[in-house]
Amino acid sequence: MRRLLIGPIALALAAALTACGSSDSPGGRGDGGRAAITVGVIPIVDVAPLYLGEKRGFYRDRGIDLTLKTGQGGAAIVPGVISRQFQFGFSNVTSLLIAQSNKVPVRAVANGGASTGRDGADFGGITVGKDSTLKSAKDLAGRKVAVNTLKNIGDTSVRQSVRKAGGDPDRVTFVELAFDQMAAALDSGQVDAAWAVEPALSTIKGRGGRVIASNFVDVAPDLTVALYFTSAEYARRNPELVEKFLAATKESLSYATDHPDEVREILTTYTRIPEATLRAMTLPRWPQEPNRASIDALIALGTKDGLFKTAPDPDELLP
Repeated sequence: MRRLLIGPIALALAAALTACGSSDSPGGRGDGGRAAITVGVIPIVDVAPLYLGEKRGFYRDRGIDLTLKTGQGGAAIVPGVISRQFQFGFSNVTSLLIAQSNKVPVRAVANGGASTGRDGADFGGITVGKDSTLKSAKDLAGRKVAVNTLKNIGDTSVRQSVRKAGGDPDRVTFVELAFDQMAAALDSGQVDAAWAVEPALSTIKGRGGRVIASNFVDVAPDLTVALYFTSAEYARRNPELVEKFLAATKESLSYATDHPDEVREILTTYTRIPEATLRAMTLPRWPQEPNRASIDALIALGTKDGLFKTAPDPDELLP
């Protein structure tokens, strides 16, 4: 999974070009004749609503047997959806925009998660170790910064924080690391800073680390960070199932919003997280609908940073 973005996108594009047969159908039949659906997700707090929805029966009630499979980042999940390894996937918005700019036929189905909009109190941020002398994003010029996937929402939003603080984003060196490896990388000096999201963020803070910038907040005050998506072909062939998945996911997002204690509890089923870290975590927001203006901001940043082969069209991506 740990590869440059161009690899997954190239794989996805190749799969998309051959995905014209009649096999774009539900993943199989589950117990009682329900549709067996696999969703590619990342082991982070953002996807807790799906785990809760599966536990509470929101998907079963709509005829879906849900299986969740984890990957390192949205850029790796995109080709999994296009190649039919997953029927649906979770991805940050930038990964989906990059896929679309490469003519990979992805379609957003439901909102995934959003920033809290609070500087210094978001569910993601740029962190440094306890002994670091770095004070702000401006100080990242000439330094190594860990992100979970290169050429994606992590580095382009970190670059925005550096710009906003008056630094030179072109002088930042990005290193690809899984979120759960970032705390150790900071402690060992392998990297100077790390962009982390929960629960990795609280793990770093629990070791004495600090947040020096809230990169999602620096992009937009109400940033839609991620979406659940499928392939355009799958959506065309299975419109009723897509609508059922959307309805169950919306119910799951609403439930997670209203039951934060259950969110923290469900996290222990798919991440390794100490009790102290669990209670300290900042949860994202889970609104029902994506914020179009914030997606436009991500398009502007991705364009500035050269992430897109052609200009992405949010009207073609969003539900």
